[in-house]
Amino acid sequence: MITTHVLDTARGTPGRDIAIELEHQHAGAWHVIGAGRTDADGRLRTLTAPGPLATGTYRIRFHTAAYFAALATPTFFPLVEIHFDVHDAAAHYHVPVLISPFGYTTYRGT
Repeated sequence: MITTHVLDTARGTPGRDIAIELEHQHAGAWHVIGAGRTDADGRLRTLTAPGPLATGTYRIRFHTAAYFAALATPTFFPLVEIHFDVHDAAAHYHVPVLISPFGYTTYRGT
């Protein structure tokens, strides 16, 4: 399973209503396998169905331009894109992102 969480570190609040897409790379091409929007707590728990994942490379996209535009805040990063590898198909991969108008960071969460 792959889940995510967005925190707006500049405002100290969850990143609410951010559009997210998850893709898996297979045979040299990217395939969308999940999408959704963060909830009031900045979380998206439904990117993948429960159960084993395919191993390989994934990318997750956070559409931050619309989020910051709704706050009337200019941003330097209109899209945050993170690539990561899944080695254990049965594991839970939590990919949080901390955003601000002019920076972001990520890590493998729990």
